[in-house]
Amino acid sequence: MVSTTLRRIVSPCWKPSVEGENSSSGGVGNGRVDGLLWYEDSGEHVAGEFSMAVIQANNLLEDHSQLESGPISSFKSGPHGTLVGIYDGHGGPETARFINKHLFGHIKKFTTENHGMSADVINKAFLATEEDFLNLVREQFETKPQIASVGSCCLVGIICSGLLYIANAGDSRVVLGRLEKAFKEVKAVQLSSEHNASFESVREELRSLHPDDPQIVVLRHKVWRVKGIIQISRSIGDAYLKKPEFNREPLLPKFRVPNSFEKPILQAEPAISVQKLRPEDQFLIFASDGLWEHLSNQEAVNIVNTCPRNGIARRLIKAALREAAKKREMRYSDLKKIDRGVRRHFHDDITVIVLFLDFHLISNSSTCRPLVSIRGGAGVSGNSKY
Repeated sequence: MVSTTLRRIVSPCWKPSVEGENSSSGGVGNGRVDGLLWYEDSGEHVAGEFSMAVIQANNLLEDHSQLESGPISSFKSGPHGTLVGIYDGHGGPETARFINKHLFGHIKKFTTENHGMSADVINKAFLATEEDFLNLVREQFETKPQIASVGSCCLVGIICSGLLYIANAGDSRVVLGRLEKAFKEVKAVQLSSEHNASFESVREELRSLHPDDPQIVVLRHKVWRVKGIIQISRSIGDAYLKKPEFNREPLLPKFRVPNSFEKPILQAEPAISVQKLRPEDQFLIFASDGLWEHLSNQEAVNIVNTCPRNGIARRLIKAALREAAKKREMRYSDLKKIDRGVRRHFHDDITVIVLFLDFHLISNSSTCRPLVSIRGGAGVSGNSKY
């Protein structure tokens, strides 16, 4: 049951939910919408199958995401692969939306110039996207200063020529489900590390980068924050913590740091790893931190491993929401009735993309597969059965 206090908080946004009443299709490759939920239950990519889902909690959806499969350069004859992007915005949706529109274009451009995929290609694409967004902030700062305080985490996965590239700036996460043949179990293997000040290693990195700033990380209300403001140490955007030119009026005082700075407080460079995919690698779960707040790596892997593939991303979101309701000592059926905005008191926006890996397809690059280009979250608007 919902406590009296919680019911008083959510009652203005309490709405009846009729199963499927808002479900609509945006057409092939555009996903379906059911109130606050967007989903594409199944599809094919170059190396197997996929499933995507997004649930909104904020007034404006701050999570953006995309999946493309096919040529990853400007030439159709060039390398083929699958690109996945999870962009978890903060302070507003502008940066995540910008990344969604521009990052993959930069990746394809630099892949073409480099005559192939590489870690350097991905790094250049991140930095080019960052620079483009900072230029947008410069153009709009005097009339829309809030744009300087908007940013986004950025997690990218690329499968190309039998290799898996993972690039991460922020605290989204990708987890691999790998078959351990000796135990006949699928184990969770985390492939990304979070750039969040809650981790001692991140605080040490920040202190080493800013040795003359004793306030580079501050513990407030039992939460470690960079400059006492933000938890993540890497992002796209957050211009007010990257360029001193934005640390001034008309930006609101709460976003300004007391002292001027010369080098960026936050970094846009991603941490990048490259590994060869193996036959025992079964699937990848890419998700914003909203999922991982409620499910452990192994719990998520167990769900994917034991449930039907169709709609598996939706199933992961549902499992996370059930845990969110349990933590607040309320029924899941009551959580489903809470509208966006107030929902943020119970869980974050959540984006999930599951890639199933077919090693035969991965090792046989000449196999013909349909071209895919899909962006998650378009059209979520109202109450939902989730």
